[in-house]
Amino acid sequence: MSSLRASRLRAAKAILPPSSVPEGTRRRILEVALRFFASEGFHGTSVRDMAKVLELQPSALYSHFPSKEHILSELVRVGYEVHASTLQAALRDAGDDPIDQICALARAHTRLHATYPHLAVVVNEEIFALTAELAAPALAIRAQSMALVLQILERGVAMGRFSIPDKVATASALSAIGVRIPSWYEPSEALPLDALVDIHVELTLRMLRAERSPRGGSV
Repeated sequence: MSSLRASRLRAAKAILPPSSVPEGTRRRILEVALRFFASEGFHGTSVRDMAKVLELQPSALYSHFPSKEHILSELVRVGYEVHASTLQAALRDAGDDPIDQICALARAHTRLHATYPHLAVVVNEEIFALTAELAAPALAIRAQSMALVLQILERGVAMGRFSIPDKVATASALSAIGVRIPSWYEPSEALPLDALVDIHVELTLRMLRAERSPRGGSV
């Protein structure tokens, strides 16, 4: 992890999406862990570190989660669950055209990674610290989201709207567009979030060799 990104994440407040976890001690534990895991890494964080910030005894923290690994597992699961529900919500308003659908997914994907950078880092990088058993619930959700993207790509190719060399490789590349956002992006007048979203939509369309009409509709 770069020192610049780590210092940025330490300085920023780590938050979870509003409806992802109920308010209370459990959410407080997860948000403190989120900041530590994103800025220091899972292996660079101790339960004692988190308990000190929470003003709890380590034993009190263990009454909510059996281990540090279970805290990470819950954060990763929440992250993938929020991502999946965000993509599904975007599709509900996108209509039936695969170009409109893939653009809606690109917008939602970008906004989520930019709005919750701590969660994006933990989900995408710290998941590898989990055992296969603890990672399994999150990976099942990720597989469902990937299947959703693949279905849209397959329809777009079948309709002659997309021209891509390989569906799985392309879906993985589309997913990766948002992964690096926490490493470099901060909203500014020069590059507000709406502008970043538009850039990622354009990059997505170029990757698929798809075009949209000047009026914004599908071609």
